[in-house]
Amino acid sequence: MDNKSEKWHALHTETAEIDWKDLERFFAKGHLIRVANDLDLVDAALEVSNDNKPIVEQWLVENRLAGVSNEEAMEWSKGESNLWSVVVLPWILVQHRP
Repeated sequence: MDNKSEKWHALHTETAEIDWKDLERFFAKGHLIRVANDLDLVDAALEVSNDNKPIVEQWLVENRLAGVSNEEAMEWSKGESNLWSVVVLPWILVQHRP
């Protein structure tokens, strides 16, 4: 039996592969959050959308969630990145998958 919430499933259906060019304007506004590969993108989105401050703050301290750096943006702009995203307004969570 699947013990994931309806909200988790809704977020899962909203994940999508995305090109960097479609994220650039959000990067410029500071609205992108990079999700580390050791976190599940949807799990992270759920915690952000639920405003679970203790977990989100811990992940920020551990650099498992962070703003997208200029170095990451430059690398991803080369067009060879496998990027997945999900929207949790006002944020877009993005994860690079090797």
